[in-house]
Amino acid sequence: MSVLPAEVGSALARLLNELSSPENGIRVPAEEQLNDEWVAARPDILLMGLVEQIQDSQEPAIRSFAAVLFRRIATKSRKLPGVEDSRELFSTLQQAQRIAIRQKLLECLQSETLPHVRHKIGDAVAEVARQYTEGGKLTELQDPAFGKRILLIICLADEKWPELLQALFIASQSPDVGQRESAFRIFTTTPGIIEQQHESVVIGSFTKGFKDPDVSLCKVRLAAMEAFASFFSACPKKTQKKYYPLVPEILNILPPLKEANDSENLTQALMALIELAEEAPLMFKSLFHNLVQFSVMVMQDKELSDQTRQNALELMGTFADYSAAMCRKDPSYTSDMVTQCLSLMTDVGADDDDASEWNATEDLDVEESDLNHVAGEQAMDRLANKLGGPVILPPTFNWLPRMMTSTSWRDRHAALMAISAISEGCRDLMVGELDKVLDLVVPALQDSHPRVRWAGCNALGQMSTDFAGTMQPKYHSVVLPSIIPVLESPEPRIQSHAAAALVNFCEEAEKVILEPYLDDLLTRLLVLLQSPKRYVQEQALSTIATIADSAETAFGKYYDTLMPLLFNVLREEQSKEYRLLRAKAMECATLIALAVGKTRMGQDAINLVQLLGTIQGNITEPDDPQSQYLLHCWGRMCRVLGQDFVPYLSGVMMPLMELAGAKADIQLLDDAEQISNYQQEDGWELVPLKGKVIGIKTSTLEEKHMAIELIVIYAQQLEAAFEPYVAEILEKVVLPGLAFFFHDPVRVASAKSVPVLLNSYKKAHGERSPQLAKLWETTVEKLLEVLTAEPAIDTLAEMYQCFYESVEVIGKNCLTSTHMAAFIEAAKSTLEEYQLRVKNRDDDFQDTEEGEELSEEDMVAIEDDQNLLSDMNKAFHTIFKNQETSFLPAWSRLLPFYDSFITSQTDSTQRQWALCILDDVLEFCGDQSWSYQNHIRRPLLDGVGDDVPANRQAACYGVGVAAQKGGPLWSDFVAECLPGLFAACQRPDAREEDHVFATENACASIAKILQTNSSKVPNVQEVVSHWLQTLPVTNDEEAAPYAYMFLAQLIEQGNDAVRVAPDKAFTSVVQALEAETLQGATAQRVVHAAKELAKAVGINALRLIATLPPETQQNVRRYFT
Repeated sequence: MSVLPAEVGSALARLLNELSSPENGIRVPAEEQLNDEWVAARPDILLMGLVEQIQDSQEPAIRSFAAVLFRRIATKSRKLPGVEDSRELFSTLQQAQRIAIRQKLLECLQSETLPHVRHKIGDAVAEVARQYTEGGKLTELQDPAFGKRILLIICLADEKWPELLQALFIASQSPDVGQRESAFRIFTTTPGIIEQQHESVVIGSFTKGFKDPDVSLCKVRLAAMEAFASFFSACPKKTQKKYYPLVPEILNILPPLKEANDSENLTQALMALIELAEEAPLMFKSLFHNLVQFSVMVMQDKELSDQTRQNALELMGTFADYSAAMCRKDPSYTSDMVTQCLSLMTDVGADDDDASEWNATEDLDVEESDLNHVAGEQAMDRLANKLGGPVILPPTFNWLPRMMTSTSWRDRHAALMAISAISEGCRDLMVGELDKVLDLVVPALQDSHPRVRWAGCNALGQMSTDFAGTMQPKYHSVVLPSIIPVLESPEPRIQSHAAAALVNFCEEAEKVILEPYLDDLLTRLLVLLQSPKRYVQEQALSTIATIADSAETAFGKYYDTLMPLLFNVLREEQSKEYRLLRAKAMECATLIALAVGKTRMGQDAINLVQLLGTIQGNITEPDDPQSQYLLHCWGRMCRVLGQDFVPYLSGVMMPLMELAGAKADIQLLDDAEQISNYQQEDGWELVPLKGKVIGIKTSTLEEKHMAIELIVIYAQQLEAAFEPYVAEILEKVVLPGLAFFFHDPVRVASAKSVPVLLNSYKKAHGERSPQLAKLWETTVEKLLEVLTAEPAIDTLAEMYQCFYESVEVIGKNCLTSTHMAAFIEAAKSTLEEYQLRVKNRDDDFQDTEEGEELSEEDMVAIEDDQNLLSDMNKAFHTIFKNQETSFLPAWSRLLPFYDSFITSQTDSTQRQWALCILDDVLEFCGDQSWSYQNHIRRPLLDGVGDDVPANRQAACYGVGVAAQKGGPLWSDFVAECLPGLFAACQRPDAREEDHVFATENACASIAKILQTNSSKVPNVQEVVSHWLQTLPVTNDEEAAPYAYMFLAQLIEQGNDAVRVAPDKAFTSVVQALEAETLQGATAQRVVHAAKELAKAVGINALRLIATLPPETQQNVRRYFT
């Protein structure tokens, strides 16, 4: 029964028909009428009217459209008078109106008989339900710098919809299959509806859904699977385990679908399993082997669709991502997965056996991610990275040699692509077997089939990147003579790919490696520049540019041949399709300029800059690729010309500032049509947010990020000459950019630019100038502010780095007591949040099952936290260095954190963090550090015996600093530390790579104690003799001068310890000179003492030096001749 007047229903029915019209002349006025006369003026009547149309219309299309429109209108943002925040429209109605509308909506759901209409009504019910279940939170996106602000209250916090859950549970038990399906579909969209129910009720409801009697279509079973996956993902980790017993019922849904060759529904079921596997892979542990076998059968079954087979592959890959240990333990997982991946990878080039179509195509960027061979390659890459070389290599190389000798080109192609796919993940093992791998790959460059030759180039290119540092020096004589001739292949695609592989090889190669091959390389690449295929020309230019970048001055020989060609390309008037070619020519020319330098270029340097200016002036279209390339080209020419670039800077900075100052383009998308339009548009990222979708134009943000990075290059290169731009950039771009929360890279680039810009200003005005002081006053406030505002842990580390580097630029006493108090407040907040994250991780780890590994997400989070603590440490160090004792009052507020961290038995990083800061107190606060001796003494005494070498190093260093800077108050303590320091030097692992820095710091600290506090040391001569045996110091360049200056002092004094062991003393000096830990004036003084020792005791210095490796003899000999 209608509650609205009949004329309202009639008007709305007409409007719906007009809104559905394909004719713009009818539809557009209807849309205006909808917005002006209904949405804005009477939304309550509109929503009720739409529900009545759903209920009463005889036309299924109208009922369906009314449901879609209801959903769209109900979730529209609406701002009420006198209220700042926006709300979703349905939530702004009067409570009585809301109750009436939702009651009718449930009636519509129960009475609708057509499945597609019922699904639309279910979606509308779910949207309204979401506003009742998501907690009443305020969602906010804002960027204070650019004034873009979206605030949205998206749900009803204090109101319930009790009838809904009862109606859905009744529907899930209904004899009508459509009603049962609808109930689970709504649960899928809004799992919060059932989150608060007792688990026995939930388990019972889902169990019935999984066993639904309608096996012909399986719609209810699949809807129940999807609903369970959504519900399970929303559950807390501790609650999830209660639902593990449902796994057998879930898996029982799959076999009938496969037996019926029902690809569509099996694909849907596998997607739900993938979601569960991501959330809790170990819930499948007891049946994992069965699931592996089933998935393999699906992958093998060519009667099923490619998408279904790929989803089975994706499911197995997901287990590798989230529970590698379970996959490794399964008896057949690895061998079956490798076999199926390789099999899928042979599914390539269907109906194109001779590769004629493949050769003819010029669209090299065609999307192929949905093809079987690409899915197989991507899965091999995942398996190698997640399971590791020891697991993946044996089954893979059980197949590859046979495939490489197969008569089928598809087998050979798959084998080569497999090598490309696994080389990164299997690097540690494969790097020692490169001879054998290259024996498989290199002959493929001469294969009879073009796609195999292409795959050979691909493998060499990938290996050049993954085995960089080994491939280039050890195998250049195998790789380059084999691939350079491939540049002359008859197929343009192979020419281009060989040139691309050379980019990978050459960008990691040293100049000395490339020089012998430059003639052959460039002769053939110059030929490719004449290719009729534009993509070949473009790739040839990129390869030449890379070679120039790596060959550096050795490229000068080819300058006179190449640069005129590039100038000609840049001067020619070219049509639109040649813009990318000209952009590549600009890139190539400027990289050659960097390689050969300003002197070699002569007047060409100025001519090139002027030519770039002309090109920039002629660009008229926003999508012209030359614009992006030009920005980087200007940066390179600034590096080439240095101060000579200043006259051209104004022309460069105008477009750069426009990009750097770009505002975020953010759209709140309300309906499916809008979302679809933005999905099809390049350069947009769509982010789901509480039932809404936020559209962010990422292309604008990426350009902004790049522009800020380029500003850093100009400021670094030009220093004082860049001063005219600094204040404006800081005010309008960089300081606002620190809080640009739409794009992390913009914030990072902004943070990196602040100290560089401050340095430019300092160079221009002077360290103590009032201009710099004024600029710093506004800058430091913002830097301190972002330390508490930054939400991303990895970016927060960058903010601390920005702060300490900026303080380092400004110098001594640049922070007021207010600044230091603000810093400590920010650090306190950061440390509290860090401790909470650690506790949450520990709690989660307690709930994991035996054998379960840390997830990649957890490992990244731990690494981010470690980096954050490291950068915080450097910030404390820099403040103490520049503020000294004035920082102590503020710093002491954090003593409870130091005391807590220093005693941590589970996290060595925390102990290291605290020890390093205590070292700073000792180093920069002199005898005032004694005030904190109760917090320092025990940590240092314990620390010199810490089994973690980084902590032992920090403690040993701290004892030495206490001896050196602490004065008489610390003298008894440092003497007390001597046994521990000697023990650190005498550990069995003392000279191993991970421990040697701790050992050498202990050696240096003993020297400092003996040099400054010997009166407190009993049996000092005996201690000196023992100390001599702790030498040499050949790794730590900071520790070496202290140890060897003390040794020189002992020699000069004629100390008995040196006279008893002169060979040890002299050899230690030679070893330090060989390792170059002794340099400059320190080296000269120590060598002078060593010469005197050699002369006094008859040591033949040159004979001893002759025993050193030839490459270091000359460096050491020059000190003694």
